Amino acid sequence: MSLKSPLSIAVIGASAVATYLLWPTNSTAETGEPIVQIQLPASLSDDAQVGETAFNERCSACHGINAVGQVGVAPPLIHKIYEPSHHGDPSFVRAAFVGVQQHHWPFGSMPPVEGITELEIKNIITYIRELQRANGIH
Repeated sequence: MSLKSPLSIAVIGASAVATYLLWPTNSTAETGEPIVQIQLPASLSDDAQVGETAFNERCSACHGINAVGQVGVAPPLIHKIYEPSHHGDPSFVRAAFVGVQQHHWPFGSMPPVEGITELEIKNIITYIRELQRANGIH
């Protein structure tokens, strides 16, 4: 038996356990309600302000205002799963350009964001990272 099979099983098992442990358990939440509550930073850098506008235009319909996620729609990006050491900036770039297969949350796969530019993505990432830092996610 190859090492690849046990490793794959371990990764899948760890992902399932993480999803179970991190998934909100409030069964009374309605579709579209925020998944997490966050603290907003006192201020945003200029690039993050531009990123906030782009996020609101491109991403908030699914990921919610301030990236808090929406029950039954999409995950929060202000969450330890998306900290830079686990989902670095290239993960966000790839997700925006080519989409991403479901792996941590039970929302289904994310399609690519049609017509998004590299500069928009860069500024959105800056915005997300500043929100994350304000919430102790580094």
